[in-house]
Amino acid sequence: MTDDRWLGMKEITEHLGVSRETVVKWIDNKQMPGHKLGKCWKFQKAEVDAWVKSGMGADSENGKEDA
Repeated sequence: MTDDRWLGMKEITEHLGVSRETVVKWIDNKQMPGHKLGKCWKFQKAEVDAWVKSGMGADSENGKEDA
């Protein structure tokens, strides 16, 4: 059985191992897939994993991810 439930901000930061500020920056600057419902952000793990694997979250200036 697959886990296709929506993840909240805390869960996605824990999954990715980054801070809330980094996720917000990625949403704003790098088109990280997320959906805003009122004041809450929700994420599909599969969408975020595909985005990470595509290299969209990489820092193009120095090759390091923001943390």
